[in-house]
Amino acid sequence: MCREASFPSLRNSGSAVECKCSSRRIEEKQARAAEFCPLYSSLRSIRVSSSSATIPALRSMAASNGSVSVDDTAPPVRIGREIRNTKETKVDVSIGLDGTGNCDCDTGIPFLDHMLDQIASHGLFDLSIKAVGDTHIDDHHTNEDVALAFGTALARAIGNRSGIHRYGDFSVPLDEALVHVVVDLCGRPCLRYTATIPTQRVGLYDTQLVEHFFQSLCNTSGMTLHIRQLDGTNSHHIIEAMFKAFARALRQACEPDPRRIGKVPSSKGVLSRM
Repeated sequence: MCREASFPSLRNSGSAVECKCSSRRIEEKQARAAEFCPLYSSLRSIRVSSSSATIPALRSMAASNGSVSVDDTAPPVRIGREIRNTKETKVDVSIGLDGTGNCDCDTGIPFLDHMLDQIASHGLFDLSIKAVGDTHIDDHHTNEDVALAFGTALARAIGNRSGIHRYGDFSVPLDEALVHVVVDLCGRPCLRYTATIPTQRVGLYDTQLVEHFFQSLCNTSGMTLHIRQLDGTNSHHIIEAMFKAFARALRQACEPDPRRIGKVPSSKGVLSRM
């Protein structure tokens, strides 16, 4: 229905005004309106309701001459990405620290995908990882390069580490297995890994690659990471408890500290990776 029909003054009592405007004429009117009033184009995309909540938004747009105002007090978006291409693998990793646990991971290694899903789900990170590698040889190169790219993307998302808690400490049970993980986002890569996984493989995944994954992640993210297996006899349970505990500890370490806004959590005043 054309805009003229919406005005009561143009209506005949007992009969409705017939609108015969072609789509072309409507488009011409809209184009002319947009030419003389830039705010018109912005308002067309907004569904205006009688709710008082829309009034401040419209006033803000009018005051800014039609541009969308930005809240300078909003926290920065913490997202990091890394693309790593070698002769052995091609890896693309993106992580959002303030997510909802969305995971879209396809590394070509099913068990590793399952573990990455634990990181996203329990850390409430939005995680996307796509990898293609020489898995016809074995999973070593892809496992390593995924972790290296993950660590780099994580470091970029964290930034200069100001305003975060820095430390995370969490223990996770999974049936008979119990694993304790401590994270320090200090900028110094270090891994202490104390675990005994009873079988060489879980499915097709070589369990030796678990330690190597975390070591590679530490190397590029600049974190100190302690992983201790306290109990457990089932290989799948032990490894999954590791990744869940790591996710929870990392989430704690990445969380903003409201008492340390804009300040680096170090007496040195800086947390570098050197």
